[in-house]
Amino acid sequence: MKYISFLIPCYNSESYIDRCVRSLLTAGENAEIIIVNDGSTDRTREIAEAYAAQYPDIIRVVNQPNGGHGSAVNKGIELAGGVYFKVVDSDDWLDPKALEVLMARLEVFCRQTPETGGGPAPDLVICNYVYDHLLEGKTHTISYRQVLRSNVVCGWEDLRRFFISQYFIMHSLIYRTAVLKACGIVLPLHTYYEDNLYSYQPLPWVDRLYYIDIDLYHYFIGRSDQSVNEAVMTKNIDHQLLVTDLMTRAADLQSVRSKSVKLANYMRRYLAMMYAITMVLLMIIDTDKSIGQCDELWDRLKEQDAGLYRELRYRSISAFTRFNGKTGRRVIVSGYRLARRIYKFN
Repeated sequence: MKYISFLIPCYNSESYIDRCVRSLLTAGENAEIIIVNDGSTDRTREIAEAYAAQYPDIIRVVNQPNGGHGSAVNKGIELAGGVYFKVVDSDDWLDPKALEVLMARLEVFCRQTPETGGGPAPDLVICNYVYDHLLEGKTHTISYRQVLRSNVVCGWEDLRRFFISQYFIMHSLIYRTAVLKACGIVLPLHTYYEDNLYSYQPLPWVDRLYYIDIDLYHYFIGRSDQSVNEAVMTKNIDHQLLVTDLMTRAADLQSVRSKSVKLANYMRRYLAMMYAITMVLLMIIDTDKSIGQCDELWDRLKEQDAGLYRELRYRSISAFTRFNGKTGRRVIVSGYRLARRIYKFN
């Protein structure tokens, strides 16, 4: 039995794929590693296939035409044979000691049955992640100690307060593979920021959560071409708009509320953050077109769900983007950049 499937989406990753793969190999033979080579033009395919030849019982390689990060994740979910599933981007890596702790816990989940006195396994395992500014020699850890008790299976109603910059994002999440298949998630192709949809859409299919207080995932920050770089984000604003729109349509939060009030509140807060960031990026661009797109995004939401529109527009973090005029937009953008420096999220 494979306790977990690790997916590595790769595109021209020859410079750092070794670090990523070697960090995952420490999980041993109870893990599988699926490397999706997404149309690379460098030595990524050669390196990946050499690893697959060396570790045929652990690593498989899929070579496909370039479809973007979302396409690779879709293929990984389709092929995954592990009980759990985790995406590890090719320029990131997992801490070996933390991974050892995770694998021991997954073994318990995968082997427990009612006959052995075990309860239902969690649908979602959450671990800490580390913003690793390698080029600056700095790190910044996001933990969930104040949100969830560690090493306890719990439900959504057990959630406590999040910090303002804190969400469950792809780097912190390990889903049961069955949850991802059941929710029918299909990420858009050739699109940045679709990891937000991955971190959002499956949540209503999750009943049981389990937090392990370990710094597992190292998220490399600092490349100038990285998707979270502000210049790249403004260049790809259409991607941000698409993902925000897809998230808005991915779940009926009124129905989610009937399952769990705290889950609905969390999902609304996540959606508000997406709207806020999208508005700020449009203000940074600051053209007639981009300012018009702000109004268009709110108008679409109002037409789709007037109640949600009122909540996000007037009673959430996205409400601060309501300032009008160039002076107001400058204040908003300055506040965003200050928050970015404080919380180091890109």
